[in-house]
Amino acid sequence: MKEIIKHYRIYLLFVFFISTLISGCQNNSTKQGQQYKDGKFKQRLNISYPDLDTPVNITDYIVQVDKIRTASPVLYSQNEHIYKAIDDWINRLLGSNEFDKVGLNSYEMAGQDGYGNVHLTGYYTPVIKARHKPDAKFKYPIYKMPTHVKRKLPNREQIYKGALSGKGLEIAYSNSLMDNFIMEVQGSAYIDFEDGTPLVFFGYGGKNGHGYSSIGRILVEQGEIEKEKISIQAIKDWAKNKNEKQLKELLIQNRSFVFFNPKHNAEVKGAAAVPLIANAAIASDKSLVPLGSVVLVDVPLLDNDGQYRGRRETRLMVALDVGGAIKGQHFDLYLGIGEASGQLAGFYNHFGRAWVIKP
Repeated sequence: MKEIIKHYRIYLLFVFFISTLISGCQNNSTKQGQQYKDGKFKQRLNISYPDLDTPVNITDYIVQVDKIRTASPVLYSQNEHIYKAIDDWINRLLGSNEFDKVGLNSYEMAGQDGYGNVHLTGYYTPVIKARHKPDAKFKYPIYKMPTHVKRKLPNREQIYKGALSGKGLEIAYSNSLMDNFIMEVQGSAYIDFEDGTPLVFFGYGGKNGHGYSSIGRILVEQGEIEKEKISIQAIKDWAKNKNEKQLKELLIQNRSFVFFNPKHNAEVKGAAAVPLIANAAIASDKSLVPLGSVVLVDVPLLDNDGQYRGRRETRLMVALDVGGAIKGQHFDLYLGIGEASGQLAGFYNHFGRAWVIKP
């Protein structure tokens, strides 16, 4: 690993590179980073030789693969030949169009439009303030998964009305119904009990089995948020001036509900049970891009106001997570922990090109 990082740092001295969620809310404006081509791809994955800048995150990628090796030997073994060939590609200072020199090929994804524009959203791990017991302010429960249930679990509206109360399932209480919901969308969070103890990781613990509906799409259909401006951040801004009744009226339209499992001293993990490294991990549709796959992604960069102004960067990333809204030619980029990562994730609803790297 040290040798790979050493060569990569040398490579950076010679190569100039540019530092360049809501399902169902897309448009065809190139403000979202589309790069339309002359013709459509015939297949979902197509051999091509990209002319891209050097990936800016080689070190993070190497750390991510090492996390796979230690956390999931089986997954690592299934893809070891690919990981080692990419190590060789890095050591030999090869270009993005030269994976064939190490026995691999780059397969460009057709994108949702068939022209190579892959839908990119972002997700993160929130840090949520909470209490062990409820009070006047911290009154919104976070639940663990019910066990030994013989009948179907209640939907979100029924849970809000107390269907799970008094069953010993409450594992924390937050002061924000919207924070709880966003935690469900992201699939995990760190909980800060603000009592001097370390943060506790609340990992995904299951769901109630009811259908998922995008509240972003609902807000657009209701005319509450413009289609072009929909994002997690826009939803949070909308919620700031709404009372509890108004929030619940929106949220209960998504009948799905997520439960959590507290873990002390734990790292953020995805569906592959591998710790996730920011900017080196993605959630994918595993029927198209299986867990453990390596993907070269041309990512549109957003400014602090969430706008895309033409800057892009290349990243080497690994598929290690899944998501209910991540279907087909769509990646969810893992962007890290905390408020800054959350704001960036909330803005992402853009398009980039992507190549699956495999034999």
